[in-house]
Amino acid sequence: MPSAPLDRISHSLCGLTCLLLALLLPLDHLSAAQRPNILLIVADDLGYSDLGCFGGEIETPQLDSLAKEGVRLTQFYNTGRCCPSRGSIMTGQYPHRVGLGHMTRNLNQRGYQGHLDDQAITVAQILQQGGYRTFLSGKWHLGTEDPTKHGFEEFYGTLVSAKTFWDVDHFTRLPATRDTHTYPKGEFYGTDALGDYAIDFMRMGRRNPDQPWFLYLAFNAPHFPLHAPNKEIDKYADRYHIGWDQVRQQRLTRMKKLGIVPEVTKLSPRSRYWDWGEAEARVNPAWDSLPTDRRGDLARRMAIFAAMVDRLDQNVGRVLTSLRQNNELENTLIIFTSDNGACAEWDPFGFDIRSSRNNTLYWGDQLDRMGGPDTHHSVGSGWANASNTPWRLYKHYNHEGGIASPGIVHWPAGVKQSGKIISTPAHIIDIVPTLLEAAQVAYPESWDNIPTIPLPGRSLLPLLQGKPQSERTLYFEHQGNRAIREGRWKLAATRGGPWELYDVSRDRTELNDLAKTEPERVQQLARKWDQWAQENFVLPYPQDYRIDYLAPLQKP
Repeated sequence: MPSAPLDRISHSLCGLTCLLLALLLPLDHLSAAQRPNILLIVADDLGYSDLGCFGGEIETPQLDSLAKEGVRLTQFYNTGRCCPSRGSIMTGQYPHRVGLGHMTRNLNQRGYQGHLDDQAITVAQILQQGGYRTFLSGKWHLGTEDPTKHGFEEFYGTLVSAKTFWDVDHFTRLPATRDTHTYPKGEFYGTDALGDYAIDFMRMGRRNPDQPWFLYLAFNAPHFPLHAPNKEIDKYADRYHIGWDQVRQQRLTRMKKLGIVPEVTKLSPRSRYWDWGEAEARVNPAWDSLPTDRRGDLARRMAIFAAMVDRLDQNVGRVLTSLRQNNELENTLIIFTSDNGACAEWDPFGFDIRSSRNNTLYWGDQLDRMGGPDTHHSVGSGWANASNTPWRLYKHYNHEGGIASPGIVHWPAGVKQSGKIISTPAHIIDIVPTLLEAAQVAYPESWDNIPTIPLPGRSLLPLLQGKPQSERTLYFEHQGNRAIREGRWKLAATRGGPWELYDVSRDRTELNDLAKTEPERVQQLARKWDQWAQENFVLPYPQDYRIDYLAPLQKP
């Protein structure tokens, strides 16, 4: 952000201005005294079609109930990767703008600092200035060490990407002087702990009934390592032996029946994948081509993944029960989404031990040990392709499989569109303006005497309330993968590859590349993307991302 001081508004006046504007700009039917509580729930590496309400076979009755009573957004976009998405969710900016164009390693470029920019402001800070209590239970992973310095009163969770769900010492409570839960040996499970502290934080927020609260419940499930209690794994132990090809077909059938995708939607072919450090892509194999023992190993991996999603949903249910018991559900704005598409890392068989080429084939009695405290698995590209049904590709990429998230909004007091499905494109950069409009808190013109950058997103509330929306342009980039979406047109490319053009109104599965027949449109959209990339510190690309899994680009 610009560093020049803004003489006419001091930091103290900024907070007062936000509060006064909050009182002067109520929604049409809610007074300032009726401002909603806000519950923002984010899953980690959840695929587009994993939830029951988006066509999946995983049992998610709590989230399904929110969808049935609220609104589903079927063209809700993310940035393609966890850190960048969470940076956008917290600030309302494109991730490079706030220093998180890649991950948490500093690449010594403005857009790739590896941590939330010192001058970035979070929605928690703005809401706190506007009179809200603010809490975070879950994954931070924005490259800084203390979320309580970014607007949150209380924090419990992981400061980095999850390494385990079984070790209580991997999770942090801040401020450090706060009391913590004590768990009997062998009974700690990270997703449950996040639910415990979420309920604690809501209880804190109720101490002053006249003061609304904001809770960011940022699950690190179902991100690897694949860890889940045996009770949930057993529920899915036999479900995935049919393989990813049949699961993809079954999901697409349900998605059409639910209205998530149009009836004419075609299933994309099995996707390509790029193994660790390799520049050449391969294609996910047919399930029936795999040996029996390999299929058994892979079915177990997906069963554990499903168990993680199931347990996440159960903890959402615990939070919803707390809201109902305290008569808060009606006027709590709940938004649910995922930070990116399902994760393919790194090949169809997944990895073990640590993120790398390591793979262990489990068979026979060894399958029963999978998902326990002494294991570390990923689900692999074949099942990730199924999780992202019917789209192409996955997390890291800017084709639909990487950037399309399930979106659910539930707010009976403010959004009376029960069961509605909305296919208008939206983006996680829209979350901050949505929360601020609902909270009746204005986005500040300056922060710490520094002018703020205008928010690139727009509030979702008019869209959710059925008001017509003007066409917009959305931008994407991660690791050289890139895209632009404008109306019915989408330009997309993989790292080092040429632009591809799709008419997503007819071909959202990105099967029919129109780049050669529409060269002028390609040039027009590419110019817009280039301008955005320059203005938002995307370009120049880092010459070295300092990661082993990403093959260097070939010199022409």
